[in-house]
Amino acid sequence: MHTCFDIANYFLKCQDEDAGDIMSNMKLQKLVYYAQGFSLAMFGKPLFNEEIMAWEHGPVCPVLWNYYKKYRSGLIPIPRDVNAYDLFSKQEREVLDEVYLYYGQFSAWKLRNFALSDTPWINAYNNDRSVISIDEMKRYFTTLLKEEDAT
Repeated sequence: MHTCFDIANYFLKCQDEDAGDIMSNMKLQKLVYYAQGFSLAMFGKPLFNEEIMAWEHGPVCPVLWNYYKKYRSGLIPIPRDVNAYDLFSKQEREVLDEVYLYYGQFSAWKLRNFALSDTPWINAYNNDRSVISIDEMKRYFTTLLKEEDAT
């Protein structure tokens, strides 16, 4: 089992500084959320055990947010001393790469807007349940995969 920090480091390593990629804490939070959701849908198991909570601006992994909050809304530097790729199986890397390929192209605020329309966040936020349920994420992201397969 990985940690949310392993997933975050993977996405941070995906950045292309020369292309002007900017990874803020908000963007990183949403990518980690989508990675967890698609892992649940595709493999039936989470990538990490840390909770994801329904905050005002979307899904957030609080321990990850607290670690990176010092960067505020600015760029989180690419970790130089971490080999983020070898930690993951081929299947896991494929999920992470697909999430980054699709969602990584969007700004933090665009990802926020996407996440605010996701059923797991809506249900947790509107029902005063701060933790987003793993089971609900699995159901929701499984429907997204089915919709994608149908098109």
